[in-house]
Amino acid sequence: MRLIVGLGNPGPKYAGTRHNAGFWFVERVAERLGVALRSERKFHGAIGRYRDAGVDLHLLCPDTYMNHSGRAVAALARFHRIAPEAILVAHDEIDLPAGVVRLKRGGGHGGHNGLRDIIPAVGSRDFARLRIGVGHPGSSDQVIAYVLHAPGQAERTAIDSAIDAAAAQAPALAAGDWDRAQQQLHTRE
Repeated sequence: MRLIVGLGNPGPKYAGTRHNAGFWFVERVAERLGVALRSERKFHGAIGRYRDAGVDLHLLCPDTYMNHSGRAVAALARFHRIAPEAILVAHDEIDLPAGVVRLKRGGGHGGHNGLRDIIPAVGSRDFARLRIGVGHPGSSDQVIAYVLHAPGQAERTAIDSAIDAAAAQAPALAAGDWDRAQQQLHTRE
């Protein structure tokens, strides 16, 4: 991995909402790696960079709204010549219970508007995903309101635990050890 993107919506109104789970993940990775995230207009988001022992990893939290995430991802990827296959996009996933996290290579957007925008922007579906479970509201007509609200305390604790586990795997992912990271995350309870 050369670029880890966390999806979310900018601003204090959305900071604690389920839809910002991707931001929470990138912020946790930055914290673990000692990387400061700073706003960069030309990349439409907050960026950071980690270099160590052959690892050159960019972090990005787009400051576009979720539906326009592709603009930021494409700008940074083009500038640094990062192929879609070297990008990991972390996002909220309603089809997984809160506290479950899954790595996935490639695929469609699954109805997620951030992914829907990134696919044509980078010209490929071949980027990896870190799917952060936030639970499902029970009815499809409640999804938008659900992801744009904060989780309850028990849910947030479960989500934070999953994010901590995933952030601990960021160095393995950056070093190309996908299988080890996936095994660690998919077998944790």
